[in-house]
Amino acid sequence: MTDETTKNGSNAAAAEAADDVAANVENETTVEAPRQPDPLEVLKAENAELRDRYLRLAAEMDNLRRRTERDVKDAKSYSVAGFARDMLAVSDNLRRALDAIPPEAKEAGETGLNTLIEGVEMTERSMLSALERHGVRKLDPIGQKFDPNFHQAMFEVPNAEVANNTVVQVVQAGFTIGERVLRPAMVGVAKGGPKAADADLNTAFTEKDA
Repeated sequence: MTDETTKNGSNAAAAEAADDVAANVENETTVEAPRQPDPLEVLKAENAELRDRYLRLAAEMDNLRRRTERDVKDAKSYSVAGFARDMLAVSDNLRRALDAIPPEAKEAGETGLNTLIEGVEMTERSMLSALERHGVRKLDPIGQKFDPNFHQAMFEVPNAEVANNTVVQVVQAGFTIGERVLRPAMVGVAKGGPKAADADLNTAFTEKDA
C-alpha cells in the first residue's frame, strides 16, 4: 500500500466521521428545538379564563346583593321583635285581669265594674292592633293539627270525637312576626280520637256521600 492510498483512506474516514457528527448535531437540534405555541390558541385560552373569572365575580356580586336585600328586609321586619315580646307580656296581664273577674260580678252589671272591664278590653284590643300594624299577628290554632313549629303542647285532653293531636284548648296565645314565630301558642291537644289521616279520609268520604 502506497502513502497516497493511505492518505486517501484517512481522508475518507475523516470525512465520513465529520458527516456522522454533523448528522448527530442536526438530529439533536431537531429534537431539542421547542415547539412554539399557536398565538391564536393562547388568546383563546386567556379569553376563556377571563370569561370564567367574570362569570364567577358576577355570581358573587349577585349573591351579595341578594343577601344585603334580605338582611335589610329582615332588619326592617324584625327590629321590633324584642319590643313586641315585652308588649305581649303586658297584653297577657290585661287578659289575666279580665279572666280574674268572677262571672257573677260581670252579670251583676255594676256600672263601675263594667266601665273598668270595657276600658281594659279596649286597651287590650288597641295594643294588639298596634302590634299587628308592625307585622305581629295572633295565632288561632283551635281545631288545627298540632304543629311544633307554632305550638307548644302543655297537656293532653281525652277526646274521642276529634283526631289525635288536634288543638282543642289554648292556654296562652301565640304570635308571629313576619314569617317567624314570636311566641308559640301554649295549647292542649286531643288524645284518644282517630289519627289525623284517618279523620281526614272519613271526612272526605262523608262529604262525597253527601
